[in-house]
Amino acid sequence: MYSVAPVFLRSDKFLGSFSIVGLIGKRRDPSLNPLIASLCELLQARGCEVLVERSKASSAIDPRLLVETEEIARRADLAIVVGGDGTLLGVGRTLAAAQVPILGINQGRLGFMVDIPPEGMQDAICAVLDGDHDSEERLILSATLERNGEKDRKVRTSVNDVVIRNQATIRMIEFETWMDREFISSHRADGMIISSPTGSSAYALSGGGPLLHPALSAFSLVPICPHTLSDRPIVVCGEQRIRVIVRGSQRAQAMVTFDGQLSETLDPGDVVEVTRAPYALKLIHPPGYSYFSILRNKLRWGRGPDKPAERA
Repeated sequence: MYSVAPVFLRSDKFLGSFSIVGLIGKRRDPSLNPLIASLCELLQARGCEVLVERSKASSAIDPRLLVETEEIARRADLAIVVGGDGTLLGVGRTLAAAQVPILGINQGRLGFMVDIPPEGMQDAICAVLDGDHDSEERLILSATLERNGEKDRKVRTSVNDVVIRNQATIRMIEFETWMDREFISSHRADGMIISSPTGSSAYALSGGGPLLHPALSAFSLVPICPHTLSDRPIVVCGEQRIRVIVRGSQRAQAMVTFDGQLSETLDPGDVVEVTRAPYALKLIHPPGYSYFSILRNKLRWGRGPDKPAERA
């Protein structure tokens, strides 16, 4: 059995009940449609107004409930995301800006953020609606690009990471890193991962970076396959501004990606500036949620291969 409760008192959405609930499922996965339909019935039986993200349209779902993600962000008190961490990353950037809290039901593989298993999820959702849950706010990243000395107006957000990397697999790129106006270093590497604490257990961890507790206001800077072996990951204050300046020749073919889902090409002289976003990602968890329990379970810490996985 799982149940979950609101602690984000800085938002009006946490002062009342979750009366309008948005349902968002993994795209291009019709196998989730019956589950989405059953959740609609459960929520409606509890007196909630239900909004279903339009990509989950099926004969099992009332078409009058279908809306775009932006309408869920605008109207919902709570969003239930059914899928894996990648699904949550995709919608989290939109929902975070609207300060809509997210409850994740794991239909993926790892489930670092979508931590409620399918079994017992109906009990968990009922507990959430009854106000029995834990919650947290997580730092997310805000990035802008500067080209030809001019900063564009588009702001890109990332829950996990901003990655500057090479497009050509056999070439390194050259770049500089700065913290505010202080020069950090120049690098020759396959790229650089600028990670939030949430993203520290993702690509940054695979690149040899440290795990950061999600309550920290910090970024990790993780070089990808650096030419100089002493070029190691570092952790910096999350209140600072990180700037990465692309150097070298046009042949470098650099690019920047956001959560591994959005990307743009970079030319020599382009600058990627990363700061802490002015809003946080709000997550809802079952009571008794423990970040370290998740790590022990997912990364197989502190137990042998014969020991069963503990329930996270």
